[in-house]
Amino acid sequence: MQLEPYLHFGGTCEEALNFYKSVFGGEIVFLQRFEGSPIEGQVPPDYKTKVMHATYKAPTFTLMAADSTHAATAGGSISLSLGSDDVAESERVFAGLAAGGTVTMPLEKTFWAKAFGMLTDRYGVAWMVNCG
Repeated sequence: MQLEPYLHFGGTCEEALNFYKSVFGGEIVFLQRFEGSPIEGQVPPDYKTKVMHATYKAPTFTLMAADSTHAATAGGSISLSLGSDDVAESERVFAGLAAGGTVTMPLEKTFWAKAFGMLTDRYGVAWMVNCG
């Protein structure tokens, strides 16, 4: 069994996935819009070109995502935690995710890690970066 987080966005799914692609690399391997799907008539007209389902594969993880008319409150009660042993890579990813977002705890040395930080990205997704 493999855990694949499913992120819900309120109309910015494709933009968010392209942002994650710029931070992590990888690719959007599947993207289906509401338009042309069996449920096209069940969404508002401005949602027809939005993402019904997408799969994004980074080199070390997979995310699934969609635009939802009932998107959860930004950030919800879940944080996505990234682990690494490379401080420079942790700094790069943290800075990338923090661009346009809000840093909750700066990436810095802690008693348990070479570096740890928390942030909420510009799309409302909470992240933790833990190095070593």
